[in-house]
Amino acid sequence: MRIYIIGNDGITLCREAPGTVSEGEIAVASNEELHAAPLNGKRLLELWNALPGIEKRRKVGDREALIDQRRPQGATIDEVAKATGWQRHTVRGVFSGTLKKKLGLTMASAKQARGRVYRIPEPTNA
Repeated sequence: MRIYIIGNDGITLCREAPGTVSEGEIAVASNEELHAAPLNGKRLLELWNALPGIEKRRKVGDREALIDQRRPQGATIDEVAKATGWQRHTVRGVFSGTLKKKLGLTMASAKQARGRVYRIPEPTNA
């Protein structure tokens, strides 16, 4: 399970639900919970514009559509490196060390026309 803790200083990804969240923080585990979260348009826009590799926005527009935008098709090492400014070996280290080992997330990869594409598949409800 992936839990996102949204606070004033950004977003933190956790493997399991925290016992408590600090004042001003919100914990969400699904798009439904994000839709229900008490985020005003300004805060939602700040979070959106902080994401790497996205087109920056000046206005939220349709709040529901903004929340539902994801990148389910994944990204290549080169795409992540370009979006973050990191070197390729650093991106591979984050995938292996942080995402897989520390956070326990499953990484799926597939060879596509644009190269090897990595993504975190949606969790299945067991």
